[in-house]
Amino acid sequence: MAAKNSYTYVLNKDQQEALRIMLTAGNYRPKQVPHTIIAVDAEDCVVNLYKSGKCLIQGKGAEEFVLFFLEPYILQSAELGYEEELKPELTAPHMGIDESGKGDYFGPLVACAAYVNPQLAKKMGEIGVRDCKQLTDKAVFFIGHKLRDLLGPNRFKIVSIGPETYNRLYAKMRNVNTMLGWAHARCIENMLETMPDCPRAVADQFGSKHVIERSLMKNGRAIELEQRHKAESDIAVAAASVLAREAFLYALQKLGKGFNFEAHKGASEQVRNSAVELVKRGNDPDILLKVAKCHFQTTDKVLAACGKSRKEMSPEGQVVAKNAGKPFVRKKKSSE
Repeated sequence: MAAKNSYTYVLNKDQQEALRIMLTAGNYRPKQVPHTIIAVDAEDCVVNLYKSGKCLIQGKGAEEFVLFFLEPYILQSAELGYEEELKPELTAPHMGIDESGKGDYFGPLVACAAYVNPQLAKKMGEIGVRDCKQLTDKAVFFIGHKLRDLLGPNRFKIVSIGPETYNRLYAKMRNVNTMLGWAHARCIENMLETMPDCPRAVADQFGSKHVIERSLMKNGRAIELEQRHKAESDIAVAAASVLAREAFLYALQKLGKGFNFEAHKGASEQVRNSAVELVKRGNDPDILLKVAKCHFQTTDKVLAACGKSRKEMSPEGQVVAKNAGKPFVRKKKSSE
């Protein structure tokens, strides 16, 4: 059955305010629409919240917006096949794991585990926790700060693999998913040290479930591990995504200050230009091993622009991704 492209809901005052906060803090493009409290362009749809309380969502992405944002965060009910997702176990004690920096040329790969229970889930909803890809950097920092205060040191754990360590590990593992599985497993193990009774872990599907399981030790193997697509609809995974992104952005800032260059996000031409300037400044291609994920094809383009090649780099810098892949470029929905 074809997905609907138009939905209308009547929201009460609390729901209206919650939606206004979500759309204001989120990575959406504001619009001017008469008689609305707020109106925005979301991904493949428009969302208009009228002063009457009526909320209108239209466009080919309308159903996904209702499924993954309006229902779980605003309506807190299931009307579009969300019945199974909103069972009690959704907020029952468990941890969620997510990562950031996987597709960014500069900076670390950061994984995070965040713990949730019914009380924490309610407070997370109140402070606007959701998948970090739906948030501006400013909102990530704002919500991340509140999340860290809410969870304290025992209920979230971060594993950050800096560029130098990342390049050494990749030279040995030759597979990003293997490295990511190792980082997720370390987050699970670290969380179980402070929350030993946590019964379950939920992670996004990025490869075979065995990728994480192989890296788990005794404690981690004793809990239930669930991997699924769109895992960020789970509040614990969404919280982990925010904290991982916050840690990545802070690390990127620190890296830029430490090496006195513009450490941009993603893998754009702007990123390549910054890398070229850095290499040319010291005439040293190995500087990339300290700031970037060097197995990507971006490295070859940077070195070519400097009149150099991988043969002039240390062994870790000579390793190329099997698929000669490029970093994933995050889709930019509005200026950040």
